[in-house]
Amino acid sequence: KHWRYGLHEIHGSLSKKAFVNSLQKLIPEVQIEDIETGHSGVRAQACYKDGKLCDDFMIVQPQNRTVHVCNAPSPAATSSLAIGETIVNYLSDYR
Repeated sequence: KHWRYGLHEIHGSLSKKAFVNSLQKLIPEVQIEDIETGHSGVRAQACYKDGKLCDDFMIVQPQNRTVHVCNAPSPAATSSLAIGETIVNYLSDYR
């Protein structure tokens, strides 16, 4: 169902030029010479039951004193402090 999205991700992984073009949407000053080839990773992508992609953070708190971060798309690293604060706020109810 989401093959175009997957193909776009593969293209960006295999083509340095395509990767730089996508970066330049956020940081226009980035040039191809600024990028070093490295290893790629795998990022899970959550989907809803109807098959639609979950493009936002999904933090779930069941009733058993746990918190699950089920989806943390980019910029998860940039948002890590806010995610941590959200988790603390969820758990503060159990003090």
